[in-house]
Amino acid sequence: MTLATRLATALARSEGYGPHADDFDAGLPLIAAAVLVAITDRAEPGVILTLRQPHLRRHAGQIAFPGGRADPEDDDAIATALREADEEIGLSPRAVDIVGISDRYRTGTDFDIAPVIGVIAPDLPLVPHEGEVADVFEVPLSFLLEPANHRRESRAFEGREREYYALNWGERRIWGATAGIIVNLTTRLAAFA
Repeated sequence: MTLATRLATALARSEGYGPHADDFDAGLPLIAAAVLVAITDRAEPGVILTLRQPHLRRHAGQIAFPGGRADPEDDDAIATALREADEEIGLSPRAVDIVGISDRYRTGTDFDIAPVIGVIAPDLPLVPHEGEVADVFEVPLSFLLEPANHRRESRAFEGREREYYALNWGERRIWGATAGIIVNLTTRLAAFA
């Protein structure tokens, strides 16, 4: 059974965590966005993540999946995720075997993020977009899906205490929406692990 088939089967069998509804204003229109959860097809699969440039206006220096806001010309969330991954890390849409879309994740900043799961060949020559991405790296899928690696943390934001998930992988700190999506995937892909 291929990695893509195994992931699709696990995704279909499970009931996900559902949308993250922590402290967002339901009265405001949500901003459509999508990320690509690119999983490398190897004996020990990994997930491609990026380190955002430190000078960016939003989420500077944070770790993220390739992705972003939907453009009007995007047909759907898959098109958005593939376009963004191509722009940010030079990942050709033709190199991605789409598995499916996991639970949408709503952020406190009114983004409605669709995590698009796809399988890619290992060791592709990914090239970070100089203006947006400082680094591209791979984290073992088994590490990300291990609940013992998920920590709840909190911090003050806009006058309120906010809770979020965080994971530390070596020197890398994965937190916020990226970690929340990973926690959701842990539930969705429980049958895979």
